[in-house]
Amino acid sequence: MKKRLLIIVGPTAVGKTDIGIILANKLNGEIISADSMQIYKNM
Repeated sequence: MKKRLLIIVGPTAVGKTDIGIILANKLNGEIISADSMQIYKNM
């Protein structure tokens, strides 16, 4: 059985992370974040 890939895109501060967390919990999925502000925040 193939796994499905769900991609959430949109402008800053519209709730992509929040909906991603909700969906990951409901679908037993994983989150891979490519948010440049989160990646470089601690550099």
